[in-house]
Amino acid sequence: MAGAIHSPFANAASRSAANKLPAGLAHSRRPGTVQRILRAAEENFAERGLAGARIGAIARAARVNKALLYYYFASKEELHRFTLSTLFRQLREQTSAALDRAGSPRQQLVRYIHSYFDFMVAHPNYPRLFERELMSQEPRLVGLVQEHLRPLHRRLAGLIRAGIAAGEFRRIDPQHTLFSLVAMTVFYFAAAPVLTQLWHCDPLAPRRVAARRRAILDFVEHALFAPAARKP
Repeated sequence: MAGAIHSPFANAASRSAANKLPAGLAHSRRPGTVQRILRAAEENFAERGLAGARIGAIARAARVNKALLYYYFASKEELHRFTLSTLFRQLREQTSAALDRAGSPRQQLVRYIHSYFDFMVAHPNYPRLFERELMSQEPRLVGLVQEHLRPLHRRLAGLIRAGIAAGEFRRIDPQHTLFSLVAMTVFYFAAAPVLTQLWHCDPLAPRRVAARRRAILDFVEHALFAPAARKP
């Protein structure tokens, strides 16, 4: 096995700035392998945290050999760092791509909301992972926020200011508006276990998730957009 591939995740932490999927794994192994590893890591770290998660459980969930996982990662901590960094990078790239398309401030913000919501649907464990990092005493989150979230936040704040100047948005505080947009989306997925008890249904079922998306867009339509910019 060692001769077949070249440790694709070696020194993953030192490469967190670029954090591209290593070509060695992408091309010399089946493409689904890395996705299974990351998905299993997301679920285990979200449920148990760094201290409680076990490499063996992650390997079983990913359907890979435990020794192979240790071949890719020097430690559980390295896998944890790579998992977090990958999620933050994917969030930044996915939402930035939505903002890169031309359009009015209103159109761009709606695309961002859809993109952010799509990311949460694809990664429902992200809110719990993020919350665990917020509560931890480790400095990991500082670097991730500076690298991935701060540039996105700055860009979105500028977009809201542009929308206000163009008369498309009400005169609201960009910082608090962005915080509210994130909270409306993230907390729904984070609170899914509580919503199950309150609503007596699965809040993550496709029909319920679609209803939540519509509710967010409807709220934004009336809370943020100026009357002239609202849908007819």
